[in-house]
Amino acid sequence: MHRFRARDVANAGVIAAVYAALTLVVLQSPLGYGPVQFRLSEALTVVACLTPAAIPGLFIGTALANAYLATQFGVLALLDVVFGSLASLLGAWWAWRHRERRTLALAGPVVANALVVPAYLPVMLAGLAGLDFYRVPALGIDVTGAWWGMYLFGIVTVGIGQAVVVYGLGLPLLHLLDRAGIRELLDGRGAGDRNG
Repeated sequence: MHRFRARDVANAGVIAAVYAALTLVVLQSPLGYGPVQFRLSEALTVVACLTPAAIPGLFIGTALANAYLATQFGVLALLDVVFGSLASLLGAWWAWRHRERRTLALAGPVVANALVVPAYLPVMLAGLAGLDFYRVPALGIDVTGAWWGMYLFGIVTVGIGQAVVVYGLGLPLLHLLDRAGIRELLDGRGAGDRNG
């Protein structure tokens, strides 16, 4: 069991702030929310492979960023604050737990978000008049109105978006952070002191 030190609390705070800031930038585009979403900030979930401080950091960062959605969705945004943050918490915990097997570790954020987020999105998105997120005429897809259909559609689309961002951007980021010695810096050791 890892005991949290003051350094871990500080690291969690920095991770939360960076995640929230990146998410707020992405939320300004239509690809930042909805059943088809590519939140570039989700690439940061790989930091959970480097430090357990990322678990509360990503949870808090997600809660802060999703709270911004209250300006667009009103009280329904609380669904995203609570359940989206819990999905991030589960995904980060999984990533830390399986950090030695990177491909498996990164499946945590992908699967957690793919299963949790689409469950509440139909309720949240129903408040946006004039937008139909569950109809893709070019592909002949129309699952509007049927919760199970919207949920399954969301599992596929959120899952694909998460996988693209986490594996496509996050995995190279993780390799870059490893080479830069970030794990040692997060642990309080110098980048040159890899044995220490």
